[in-house]
Amino acid sequence: MRSFLNVIKIKLPILKAYIYPEPILFGSPMFMENAALLHALVHNAIDGIITIDERGTIESINPAACRLFAYAEYEVLGNNISMLMPSPEREDHDKHLQHYNETGQAHIIGIGRELTGRTKEGYQFPFKLGVSEVKYSGRKIYAGFIHDLTQQKTDEVRLKNYASHLEELVEERTKTLNNTIRALEKSKGKVSAALEKEKEFGLLKNRFLSMASHEFRTPLSTIQLSASLIDKYAETYEDVKINKHVGKIVNSVTNLNMVLNDFLYIEQLEFGKIQSIPIPFNLFEFAADITEEMQLLTKNGQRIQFTHHGNLMISLDQNLLKNCIINLVTNAIKYSGDDGIILLNTTINESHCIINVLDRGIGIPEEDQEHLFQPFFRAHNIGNIPGTGLGLNIVARYIKLMNGHVAFVSNKEEGTLFTLTFPI
Repeated sequence: MRSFLNVIKIKLPILKAYIYPEPILFGSPMFMENAALLHALVHNAIDGIITIDERGTIESINPAACRLFAYAEYEVLGNNISMLMPSPEREDHDKHLQHYNETGQAHIIGIGRELTGRTKEGYQFPFKLGVSEVKYSGRKIYAGFIHDLTQQKTDEVRLKNYASHLEELVEERTKTLNNTIRALEKSKGKVSAALEKEKEFGLLKNRFLSMASHEFRTPLSTIQLSASLIDKYAETYEDVKINKHVGKIVNSVTNLNMVLNDFLYIEQLEFGKIQSIPIPFNLFEFAADITEEMQLLTKNGQRIQFTHHGNLMISLDQNLLKNCIINLVTNAIKYSGDDGIILLNTTINESHCIINVLDRGIGIPEEDQEHLFQPFFRAHNIGNIPGTGLGLNIVARYIKLMNGHVAFVSNKEEGTLFTLTFPI
């Protein structure tokens, strides 16, 4: 058996290398140096390198090839290369080699292809083989270069499985999306019809609110004027009953006017007719005037206490702010006892304007508090106290127009604190 190194030691004629000006003599230091370099390259190559003769007998094998096939060097040298092949390649190898030697038609030599190798334990693995023919000292030597494809094939399978999984996901998501699109298209007509009806209903509602707010005012004004005249002419009779009933008429007209105002405000808000127009004003004087005005509407024994802290001047929309304060104080009057005290406090500090309205009335049940600012909502503990449920919704929307914030704290039977906060 001759190893790859023994082949190198065969006496050769003088070789001429184009990189050297003088021929390299066998046995010379330069020849020995090149032989050592060649041995090092083959011995330390990452890929396997095997040489065979014309009959397929293995003449040399490097460490990388030994590791790939799990053989020791002495176990393969001198044996046919087919020992490293599984069936049926093992049985066909010598035929291919003989055919090439006779005809020169290459099956693998000089072409390269992917093959399957067989280890000592019988494990099969894929590899890429490149074979070169070397004519050396009057005979043919075949050098095979073996690159292990195990990891590459594993990665390819993993990638293929992953791609297949992605395709399944895409197909599934596409199917779901198509079903959703079909469902949306199916319901599109129903939704469009519902939206159109909702739009028509909204227009009718706003038209009714506008009509009610304007058309009802004329008869109400007539009723209020007539009640005032009756009260004036009845003074000479000093009839307590007449005065009492006239007072009821006036209060009813006042309440109905407030309801109509709420309807009008809602209609204006829906169509964006109300805008916040801030102007500088004295908050102390502003709130004091409201307190005096609202004191006339309190029940017998009720009092409104007003306090102010901090600076005096603020820039807000007076009409919107007045409506908010009057609404909150009116609620405090309605939902407090006859001898209740209502606190109105205003504060202007360095960063905010804060307005508090506090009463000791019936309070708001906890289960109703999350719905308090919804239109037409009224807490279930108000009994027969009149109202539309629009006031606080209007307050919240006015506060938003002024870039403010409204909050409240309430306990049943203990009272309610509303806080309006505006940035300066």
